[in-house]
Amino acid sequence: MTVQDLGRLLLLLGGALLLLGFLLLLAGRLPGFGRLPGDILIERDGFSCFIPLASMLLVSLVLTLVLNLLVRLLNRGG
Repeated sequence: MTVQDLGRLLLLLGGALLLLGFLLLLAGRLPGFGRLPGDILIERDGFSCFIPLASMLLVSLVLTLVLNLLVRLLNRGG
């Protein structure tokens, strides 16, 4: 791997992180996201615990699809 390849990889990773940050900012504004059926909320006196199980699965599915698409597009060009 040359220095130019490493530079391109770092730029790609930085762009991906930037895009992920924007998506996370927008996800907070989506109605119902984080309150899906399957998300667990436990509230007791002086204690609350939120486990976004369904939301994590949805995010994982979407990221898997997007990353697979990116890998296929990058392999086709190379």
